[in-house]
Amino acid sequence: MKKSLLALAVILATASNAYARDTIVSVGSSTVYPFTTIAAERFAQDTGSRVIVESTGTGGGMKLFCNGIGIQHPDMTGASRAIKKKEAEKCAANNVTFDEVQIGFDGITISNSIAGPKVSFTKEQIFKAVSDTQFKLWADIDPRLLATPISIMVPPPTSGTRDAFIELVMHGACKEMGMSKKEYKAKCSTMREDGAVIIMGENDNLIVEKLVADPNMFGVFGFSFLDSNLDKVQGSKVNGVAPTFATIADGSYKVSRPLFVYFKNDHMGVIPGLAEFKEYYTKMSRDADSPLAAVGLIPLQ
Repeated sequence: MKKSLLALAVILATASNAYARDTIVSVGSSTVYPFTTIAAERFAQDTGSRVIVESTGTGGGMKLFCNGIGIQHPDMTGASRAIKKKEAEKCAANNVTFDEVQIGFDGITISNSIAGPKVSFTKEQIFKAVSDTQFKLWADIDPRLLATPISIMVPPPTSGTRDAFIELVMHGACKEMGMSKKEYKAKCSTMREDGAVIIMGENDNLIVEKLVADPNMFGVFGFSFLDSNLDKVQGSKVNGVAPTFATIADGSYKVSRPLFVYFKNDHMGVIPGLAEFKEYYTKMSRDADSPLAAVGLIPLQ
């Protein structure tokens, strides 16, 4: 073992003293963020242990998480998709081992203001709207759609929600059109850049605010944010099915994905309360009557 790793091992082994942080640090997905925050608040009430939760996006969280072990690195990260191969390789290169915990499911919604019309899209229509510059109005795609300019807010490239939207909606549409995996990976992964698609940051609450301000806009975000803002926004049907707790749980709403939290193995037993929080959070996520389900997390069946 290299001297630097040996020194780190000594630090980690003696973390009960001043070397250890007295707080747990969590980063990652803006979709998972509210669930981790609620779990952290309940855990603090029950145990007195503090969890600092930061919303960095799935990709940003994985980057921070996989940078290394030690108190300067986060202990856990939320993800709205599974870890990518290149991220796992970065973790391995930095001696980071982890445990993947699936906390439940979430739907990806295409939502608009409750002051706007209720809309039903197909995946193909959404794909054309976000990828093809020849379509200026929704009605240009299908005359039964709105005669208003296409304007849809999407998450940034660091977002797992964006990754899932590309996979489930854009790739899904192209698969329905008969394309092979090689074809749809090459032709159906890029969004238009003429202003109709607006790239937002990791703050989904800001998307909700902008939808309220402009009933002609649509926004892409997780079901939990829709569920928490039903007094302001509504989810569109996709392929004839509305995003609801029931349709995501039973699989009939096809734009849904699993949610994960990754815990750093080398920090277990070192960062006070981390192992206990992992058990606490996992148990809470499995409970259909928990506060997490109340704010939109669809628990594992």
